[in-house]
Amino acid sequence: MNETIRERPRKGHGGRKPVLPPVGGLDDPDCFIHHMQRYLLSLVVRGQSQHTAISSKAALTRFIRWCEKRSLFRPSQIDRPLVELFQQSLFFHRKRNGEPLSARSMQFLLIPLRQWFSWMVKQGHLPFSPASELELPRVPRRLPKAILSAQEAETVLAVPDVHTAVGLRDRAILETLYSTGIRRTELTRLTIQDIDRNRGTLMVREGKGKKDRMIPIGERALAWIAAYRDRARPELLRDKLDDGALFLNSLGNPIRPFHLTMLTKRYITRAAIGKEGACHLFRHTCATVLLEGGMDTRYIQAILGHASLESTQIYTRVSIQKLKALHTAVHPGKLPTAGTY
Repeated sequence: MNETIRERPRKGHGGRKPVLPPVGGLDDPDCFIHHMQRYLLSLVVRGQSQHTAISSKAALTRFIRWCEKRSLFRPSQIDRPLVELFQQSLFFHRKRNGEPLSARSMQFLLIPLRQWFSWMVKQGHLPFSPASELELPRVPRRLPKAILSAQEAETVLAVPDVHTAVGLRDRAILETLYSTGIRRTELTRLTIQDIDRNRGTLMVREGKGKKDRMIPIGERALAWIAAYRDRARPELLRDKLDDGALFLNSLGNPIRPFHLTMLTKRYITRAAIGKEGACHLFRHTCATVLLEGGMDTRYIQAILGHASLESTQIYTRVSIQKLKALHTAVHPGKLPTAGTY
């Protein structure tokens, strides 16, 4: 199992994960840890992503340690009141900065727990799931903190120095984010073959939920990608073996998500438009300009790769231009054509 799921180092510890005491009861075949290991293996076998397995392990380990402090070592010892008590402990928990866990963070810890107990019931390890009726905290749907106007987007796009290999690459990256609204991880996985200039499409492979989708990409973005591919990419690749990754870092390796976040954030700051953000700001902006241009939300849903239309409909709440124009046209509260106040 250790060879299958590798945990990423946490920030703030010099790249090393803090050492925690081992989970107890390993000599008991019915202990928490053995059931967790079998469950995590089943996730991998069923094709779940490495990220899902790692996050599930972190959530379940937290629950197991909470149980051990109460001398509970087996799933059969857990009932519904105990699961609800664990949920209450998450609600009252405070982080080092004194802030409580967000509703989304609590969901990330409780959903794997509910799925784990359900799996143990299906496998015959438990007669029923004590977490089956667990009510998850409601996550409020907040509007994006910022959206770029078309003019602001153009200002950011013009910041990279396209006379350098890195600058040309960065312009192509920003144009791709703005034109397609793809996620940062999806962009880092792009290959040269994923871009079809003749059809004007981009292929996203294994997006969220491990789903592929083909989406449109604009002519200008394609032109900048072609310029980067022909003029800058060979310089970045140097003498390395070419595996086909589209966007490379200065060492010739595929660009990483964190690097992508830092460079987009830097260009937005340098644009001095009074707004902050990174890759997701372009995703929000792309969705909003498409909606304001008249595109149906279902088409935007397909482009963004949202599993639910509800996720896409949030942009109807931030698309203000057409709403403002209609308000101006029909509301009687207008200034007179002559005279001042």
